[in-house]
Amino acid sequence: MIKTVNWQDGSWTHEPVSSEVQDGMFVVEAVKGSDYWEKTMYGFQHDNGHALLASWEDSEAVEVSFSLQGFTGLYDQAGIMLWHSPTVWIKAGIELNDGVPHIGAVVTDMYSDWSLSPVPEWDGGVVTIRASRMNDAVVIRARTDNHPWRTIRVARFPYEAGKQAGPFLCAPTRAGLRVSFTRWVKTAPDTDIHTDPPGE
Repeated sequence: MIKTVNWQDGSWTHEPVSSEVQDGMFVVEAVKGSDYWEKTMYGFQHDNGHALLASWEDSEAVEVSFSLQGFTGLYDQAGIMLWHSPTVWIKAGIELNDGVPHIGAVVTDMYSDWSLSPVPEWDGGVVTIRASRMNDAVVIRARTDNHPWRTIRVARFPYEAGKQAGPFLCAPTRAGLRVSFTRWVKTAPDTDIHTDPPGE
C-alpha cells in the first residue's frame, strides 16, 4: 500500500517565500528566521516554521523525502512534521549544525527537547524520514538512497484523532534556503520496531 500525497492537498502552517513543482520535485524557499521551538533552554518560542500538513491516520505510516543539496546555513533544516496542536508536535529530519548534517528530532509537549546525531556521510544525498504510530508512541526512522533504515526516535504521541503530518522546513539564521522535496507518501504502518518497515 503506497499512496502518494499531492502537494496541493496539504495546508501550510505558515506560507513560505515560495513553493512550486519543478521537474517533479516540490521546491520550497523558507523565510529567514523561521523555526519551531518551545521555551526549553533558550527561553524563546518560535512558531513560524513552514509545515505542509494533511490528515494522518493510525492505519498508515507517513514518509517524506528531500534532497540535502543547498543546506549551508546554521540550523538549515527539513523533514517531517507530526502535528496535534501548536504546542504538541514532533519535527524530525536533518538539521545543519556546525557545518555537519545531523539527523534528529524535536519532541514538543508545551516544552521542546532535541536529540541529534551527526550523519556527515549523508551530506548531499536524498533523505527519507518515516513516522508510524504504535500504541501510545510514534516510531521515527530515516534512511538515504544509499543507507539503510535506522530508528532515530521513539516518542510518546498518544493521539488517535486530530493528527496531521507532512513535510516541513525552517531557516532560523538566513535567507535563501530552498529545499527540494521529492516524495510524500502514506504507506503500510510498522509492524515491529526491531524489523525494517514494510517494503514498497
